Amino acid sequence: MEILRYGSIGPMVAFAQLGLKRAGFLNAEPDGIFGNQTRTAVQRFQHSSGLRQDGIIGPRTWTELTPWLTGYREVNVQRGDSYFRLAEKFGTTVMALETANPQADPLNLRIGQKLIVPLPFSVVPENVPFTSTVLLYCIRGLRARYPYLYADSIGDSVLGTPLYLLRLGAGESQVLFNGAHHANEWITSPLLMKYVETYAQAYMEDRPIGGILASELYRRANLFVVPMVNPDGVDLVTGAYAPGSKPYFDALSLNGSAEGFPKNWKANIRGVDLNLQYPAGWEKARQIKFAQGYTKPGPRDYVGPEPLSEPESKAVYDFTRKNSFALTLSYHTQGEVIYWKYDDFEPAGSRRIGLEFSRLSGYALELTPEESANAGYKDWFIQAYDRPGYTIEAGSGINPLPLSQLSNIYADNESLLSYAQIAEAEPE
Repeated sequence: MEILRYGSIGPMVAFAQLGLKRAGFLNAEPDGIFGNQTRTAVQRFQHSSGLRQDGIIGPRTWTELTPWLTGYREVNVQRGDSYFRLAEKFGTTVMALETANPQADPLNLRIGQKLIVPLPFSVVPENVPFTSTVLLYCIRGLRARYPYLYADSIGDSVLGTPLYLLRLGAGESQVLFNGAHHANEWITSPLLMKYVETYAQAYMEDRPIGGILASELYRRANLFVVPMVNPDGVDLVTGAYAPGSKPYFDALSLNGSAEGFPKNWKANIRGVDLNLQYPAGWEKARQIKFAQGYTKPGPRDYVGPEPLSEPESKAVYDFTRKNSFALTLSYHTQGEVIYWKYDDFEPAGSRRIGLEFSRLSGYALELTPEESANAGYKDWFIQAYDRPGYTIEAGSGINPLPLSQLSNIYADNESLLSYAQIAEAEPE
């Protein structure tokens, strides 16, 4: 973990500020600027943790701050402890403790026994830039709080960052959601992570999510989520790669100028558009994009030297081939539009499901514009499997969409995300 000190800026500063705020040492909202207020908060936090009060977030301070970033802490049972007393002490619930510790007997806690204690806030943040590191902390926290949530990776990015996978459910029907194929559409990652967290909590509490009982979703479907297909590109856009770093410099060289950079960046770190990489009309996509001037690596719309040349798109392709997905959703931004068809392929039920998606979300159901109608993941999935696949363009405005839209985007999509898991099981 990088060391943060006075004068630092960036998404990790904002993430640290979030932890300080959750811990009660910072009143202001995270802004990613390590100024006097943040330094004072760090010193107060260090004092409370028995650390040297130097105002620097180094390794030991990060360790102490980690529970406020992951949403849980580990405690050793002491004499007189019970779930009720621990819940009262840490502001959590007995149900949350029972869920996080399925191996423990709440009526027979042993002194020294290690327990996971969920803390009283949501893990997935809605007010800090979502980097691959923030994603990792969220996954760690959700896995600890909800042991029935499984985590893995499907491969690595160009720079070796894992392409994380989450799985929830025990049903026969397999469904895949993916986000952030495009770097400056990274808001789709916290969107999907917020859904995963809400679903996991709803399952614990035996309540609905998006109008469907969570236990029913869990019984009928097996949900797979790849929330960040393009972590290197996301880290570039959100500022995890500082100016002067090699990834930043290499991308800037491909960009051609500093104008709009890095907010304009859609591609992976090698300048290839990952959603123009799939073997469904790739040659046609190449012809269209070359005619538009996208003939070499850059911030957007370069199809690459060949289909699946990039490790990120190849990983998603290979993972899809290893499974049997009944339906897929690929989240992008922006436009509040759902694209549902590829070429002349119209899988059974796909229009009906798309119309229901449109009703639930308020998004329009449309055909993909000709200039973007090939080589996408949705296109390949429909062509290869003749099953419903959708590209959902969430939100509206100019990419990257501001985090202030996340709450509304989530509200528009929660019911859609729940319905998608059982849609194919319904009769025509």
